[in-house]
Amino acid sequence: MGFTVSDEMLGTFVPIVVYWVYSGIYIIVGSLDNYRLHSRKEEDDKNLVSKTTVVKGVILQQVAQAVVAILLFTITGDSAGATADSSTSAVVLARKFITAMVVLDTWQYFMHRYMHINKFLYKHVHSQHHRLVVPYAFGALYNHPLEGLLLDTVGGAISFLLSGMSPRMSIFFFSFATIKTVDDHCGLWLPFNIFHVFFSNNAAYHDVHHQFYGSKYNFSQPFFVAWDRILGTHMPYTLVERKGGGLEARPPKEFKEN
Repeated sequence: MGFTVSDEMLGTFVPIVVYWVYSGIYIIVGSLDNYRLHSRKEEDDKNLVSKTTVVKGVILQQVAQAVVAILLFTITGDSAGATADSSTSAVVLARKFITAMVVLDTWQYFMHRYMHINKFLYKHVHSQHHRLVVPYAFGALYNHPLEGLLLDTVGGAISFLLSGMSPRMSIFFFSFATIKTVDDHCGLWLPFNIFHVFFSNNAAYHDVHHQFYGSKYNFSQPFFVAWDRILGTHMPYTLVERKGGGLEARPPKEFKEN
C-alpha cells in the first residue's frame, strides 16, 4: 500500500511551502536594481524591523494558520470532495474560485481599513505590518498574531466555507492567494509579471499604501481594487524612473500633500 497525503494536509501545508519558495525567487530577482520600487539603501534605512524578526513573525503566523486549517478541514472534511471536483464542470469550479476571491477581498478590505481607523488597533496591532515601510516578498505575512488570525486565517476560512470549495480545490486557491500576496509585497515591477497585466492591485498599488502618505488609501487586498474605488479610498499613481536607478510609484501631488 503506497504512502498518500490527504488533500486536507496538502491544502494546509502547500501554501506555506509556496510562500517561501516564491519569496526565495524574489530574493534572487531583487538583485535586478532597475526594477526595484525602492533602493536597497531605502530598504535598510526606512524599515523599522530586522529581517530575522520578520522571518520569526511569519513562521509564527503560519503555524497558527496551519492549526486553524487542520481544525477546519477536520470539521468540514469530506472524503468525496476530490471525486466531486473531478466530476464538476469547469464553470462551477470557476464560480467557486471567483466567489472565494470576492469573499476574501471583501473581508480583508473592511478588516484592514478598520485597523487603520481604530487608533488602538493600529497602534497595538496593525502598525507591526507597517514597520515594513519598504515591503519585500517574505515580509508579506509579517503581522501581529491577532491581525494574522483575523485578516488571513479567519478570512481564508470564511472564503473556504462560503464558496463551497473542497479541500482539493483549496490547495489551488490558497496557493494562488499566497503567491498573489507575496507578489504584492515584492517591491519589484517586473516587465514579465503576469499579475500586473490582469490585476490593478499589484506591487506598486500596495507599495503606495505602505508609504506614509498612502496609509489612508489602497486598503484593498489581495486581488481587486473595487472596494477602494467604490468607497473613495483609491489612490492612483504613476510609475516613474527613480534618480539613481529603479522605479517609483508616485501619486498625484494633491494626494501626497494631504
